[in-house]
Formats: sequence, C-alpha cells, structure tokens
Amino acid sequence: QVQLVESGGGLVQAGGSLRLSCAASGRIFSGNAMAWYRQAPGKQRELVADITSGGSTNYADSVKGRFTISRDNAKNMVDLQMNSLKSEDTAVYCCNFRYVGSARAYWGPGTQVTVSS
Repeated sequence: QVQLVESGGGLVQAGGSLRLSCAASGRIFSGNAMAWYRQAPGKQRELVADITSGGSTNYADSVKGRFTISRDNAKNMVDLQMNSLKSEDTAVYCCNFRYVGSARAYWGPGTQVTVSS
C-alpha cells in the first residue's frame, strides 16, 4: 500500500551535516506517523525520531538538539536534518511509516550514513 525510498546518505566528517529524505508513495491517509530508525554495526535498531501527520515529534536522547525531523504532507515526504554528526551516528538509516493504532509498518530499503572521525 505504501512504498518508501530514502535518499541523502553518504560519507561526512564528524561535526558535519547531512539531510536525509524519505518519499512515500501510494495512498496516504491522515492519522499516520513517519519515523527514522537506524541500525549501527553490532547494535540493535533504534528509533531516531518520529513525526505524526499532525506534526508531533519525538527524538532519541542521543540526537536531541542535533537532529530535526520534518515532513511535508502535501509531498508525502519526511526529512531528517542531521547536524553536528558524530562517529556513533554511523548506521543504516531507514524510513518507517505507520498508521496510528495499526501494527502494520512499512519500511524503506535504507540509506547508509558514515561519519568519519
């Protein structure tokens, strides 16, 4: 029903910035949330940030003050602006889509972010 594709990953120096984008296609209805997850080598997947269709946001403690999630409902797109990147931010970042109250989740294929120190 929903297809997601991420872009914007790459290699960046510590202290630098990257902006990730996730474009959703298909029929998108209100009452949903989009999120960025990441999985670093040897670690479990973790929620980085999420945002509802109403604009409410949530961030992992490790990225508060450095990352900003935003969305454009008209374009069905969610972005993650990542500033002051650290080596521990290195991970595969995946976009996620859920309807509020639903267990069904949609995932993008992921984009690699590598932060060199």
